[in-house]
Amino acid sequence: MSLITEYVISALLLLGSAFTLVGAIGLARLPDFFTRLHGPTKATTLGVGAIMLSSVIYFSARGEGVGISEILITLFLVITAPVSANILAKAAMHIGVRTVENTAGKPWEQ
Repeated sequence: MSLITEYVISALLLLGSAFTLVGAIGLARLPDFFTRLHGPTKATTLGVGAIMLSSVIYFSARGEGVGISEILITLFLVITAPVSANILAKAAMHIGVRTVENTAGKPWEQ
């Protein structure tokens, strides 16, 4: 495996790990349900995508062929994460989940 390939794989792993960490911290620290949706759906999806891309490059460079399972996992994640977040947000709005005072949008009235 060439040195450039190793650097690309390492950079993608570090980038993916950083985005996944930011998404997890956002999920734990943000104040209400609607703002917590952004952590797993935006940052974590990008982080897992970068980690999977590094896996595809690694196994391709070793001569084991392109990993179709990693590509399918990434595709499934990229397609389902925004759809599930949209459904969760609509369900929360329907049942009247309250927001925190100083976040964007109006707090729900009772």
